[in-house]
Amino acid sequence: MNMLLVLASCMGEEQYSVSVHDTMVFSADTVAFDTVIAGQSTNTYTFQLFNRGEKALRIQKANLGLGQASPFVANVDGLWLSDGEGGPFTIYGKDSLRVFVKLNAPLTDLDEPQYLEDFLEFSLESGVKQKVILTASSQDVNILTGEVCSGLTVLDSPRPYQIFDSLVVERGAVLQLIPGARLYFHADASLIVHGTLVAQGTAEKPIVMRGDRLGYMFSNQPYDRIPGQWGGVVFTAESYDNDMTWCDVHSGKFGIQCDSSDVQQSKLIIDNSVIHNTMGHAFFAKNCRTFVGNCQITNAGGNCVTLLGGDHTFVHCTIGEFYPFTGGRGVALNFTNFEGTTPLPLTRCQFINSIITGYADDDIMGEAATDFEDCAFNYIFKNCLLNTPRVENEALIDCIFEEDCEDRELRKAGNFYPAFDNVQLIYPFTLSPHSSAVGKADAALTQQSGYIFDLRGKSRLEDDAPDIGAYEAQQEEEQK
Repeated sequence: MNMLLVLASCMGEEQYSVSVHDTMVFSADTVAFDTVIAGQSTNTYTFQLFNRGEKALRIQKANLGLGQASPFVANVDGLWLSDGEGGPFTIYGKDSLRVFVKLNAPLTDLDEPQYLEDFLEFSLESGVKQKVILTASSQDVNILTGEVCSGLTVLDSPRPYQIFDSLVVERGAVLQLIPGARLYFHADASLIVHGTLVAQGTAEKPIVMRGDRLGYMFSNQPYDRIPGQWGGVVFTAESYDNDMTWCDVHSGKFGIQCDSSDVQQSKLIIDNSVIHNTMGHAFFAKNCRTFVGNCQITNAGGNCVTLLGGDHTFVHCTIGEFYPFTGGRGVALNFTNFEGTTPLPLTRCQFINSIITGYADDDIMGEAATDFEDCAFNYIFKNCLLNTPRVENEALIDCIFEEDCEDRELRKAGNFYPAFDNVQLIYPFTLSPHSSAVGKADAALTQQSGYIFDLRGKSRLEDDAPDIGAYEAQQEEEQK
């Protein structure tokens, strides 16, 4: 017999309160699971029942409203409720009990999330009944295990895809993702492209690549905001002509990796996209050709952008190294023309109308090989906001240096509004109207690039001059 029940049986009835005024206080009156994957057990959520009075309270019964038909499963003080019901339980004066709740959402074969609700009711000896509401949304998914794409493969289901053991695109094959496609990768799973990826989302229906843990690591902290939830996206040496438009790649072990290939052919064009919150490098490209436009590349445990040789152009990008976790971080940008003892000509490395900043004193590291004098090391920064010590360099044209901003509060993270929330791990990268980047982009280059709208759809041509970076500044009325 449970020791708690033995002790309770020895108590005199006068030691229990039967007053309707003596009730429990809950640490939460609602347990919300958010969206969960149907057919798969969730993490365990917990809350506490407190007895603030002097006398003990006896819970005659704890039960789920739907009984054994409930998709929720509850444990009160270490005992699972069999068929959705159990008891009695005792809470001594000035003491508490802990309750655990899990969810096994049923499969529905429906595309849209299905709302689930029940309640956990506690019946006190006084006749008072108290409830905690349980809510969730259940989402059916398409499960892909060890999937290999050959020929043309189109992922066009309105349901998310849950990917185990990686998703591989064979050489010569094409994987096409429709607007709104959602790829949820299991731990360590990656998208590995030997052929070609065509991922063309829209502003209204971006393509999302993320981990498959939809629950919370702990209260108010979703796993989705924690890096390392899955692998990342790899374009191997034989992969060319990849297109990623309106894509959101976040919370992986790395972001996007482009392996060495023929620099004369396009490896990857990525625009209107976000790469955010990675354990390693967010964007890594070795000896290949890439174009990155109107993108946010932020918060990496490694470098936000690493370029080893090749041909690379970045236009209207926000590259911000504000990785919040312990263990150090890389820099916003690192570019070289060698790797070890191997020369890797950097034929072009240009940044136009872009922000490159972070927490460090110097967030831009460019290093030319000393052993290969004839190895190309060509770079240029035009109308950029740079967090690096000011230097006189003809390759830096009309750039703004963070150190020149007299108000230290408007440097680095101070360029962005709303302010970063390092507790909830929320990082908006829209510009503050007081940032040095406001109105300092080259309008002709903006029009020439075609990026006349920022990453949130705001026109860059409404004012006299567009702002530097992927986002236009929010005005005071928008902030409110």
